[in-house]
Amino acid sequence: MKIGLVLPLSEYPWGQPSYAEVRSLALQAEDSGFDSLWVFDHLLFRAADGTSEGIWESWTVLSALAEATERVELGTLVMCTAFRNPAVLAKMAVTLDEVSGGRLLLGLGSGWHEPEFDAFGVPFDHRVDRFEEALQIIVPLLRTGRADFTGRHHRLSDGELRPRGPRPGGPPVLVGAHRPRMTALAVRYADLWNSCWFGSPRGAVEVLAKVRKSCLQEGRDPATLGITLGVNVDVRGGGEGGPGEEGPPGADILVGSPDAVARGLQQYASLGVSHLILNLNPHHRAAQRRLSAALRLYRSGARPSAESAEKVNQ
Repeated sequence: MKIGLVLPLSEYPWGQPSYAEVRSLALQAEDSGFDSLWVFDHLLFRAADGTSEGIWESWTVLSALAEATERVELGTLVMCTAFRNPAVLAKMAVTLDEVSGGRLLLGLGSGWHEPEFDAFGVPFDHRVDRFEEALQIIVPLLRTGRADFTGRHHRLSDGELRPRGPRPGGPPVLVGAHRPRMTALAVRYADLWNSCWFGSPRGAVEVLAKVRKSCLQEGRDPATLGITLGVNVDVRGGGEGGPGEEGPPGADILVGSPDAVARGLQQYASLGVSHLILNLNPHHRAAQRRLSAALRLYRSGARPSAESAEKVNQ
């Protein structure tokens, strides 16, 4: 099972990181052996009381990281197709895949945070309809280099991707989904499916059963769809302090010592997950070092203690 790591781009709730800080965390993660790095795609977070929190634009940051890093895969969790013309997004994807040497994982989704749509003048209505049309443009363009499409929300006439980038079929497409219709679209169009956010591995069992059932309903062999999950994680112990040790209140988090978290990773692997994407709360250099220790334990195959096994399932 591959292990990826989400990089912090937003100011909530522990302060806005600079690009230099994001880059430093990315290089540390690559050196520590993580398989992939991921960024969220948002424009703004705005609460019901009108207070706002910012976030760096994801594609610009990911493009810079494509040059800064050498080995790790680079993913979007997930790109909101409503924010960009879908054909242009496909063009962006093959270009970044070229810059990164074939390391892009193109995660796509319909978006969910209505205040940012309103703040930037992006239509929020018929989100899933618009998303389905976007997939009918993006996926053929990436896989064949050409597409024609006429729909209610999008139109493309004799679209062509030229040059094609380093991979003939383009980068793998991931669709983030957990409701039935979005899951069906993931099964129909994507190479990878994602749902999030989980903590204890037990919470993912029912969701995984549903996506595999959706594959059978759509006539697809479940083994051909890569299973990815997003997991909130907080690694404790090791004698290293850091800011904001409590993590976000009310969140479902895989929490414990490096030994306990390694046990959780092993359990996710036993569920048939192909790629686990970890979201550190909080995310700073010391926290990432503790997570790296858990990664090493998981990769070594060391059997965690009975006490750790009990803690990770609480």
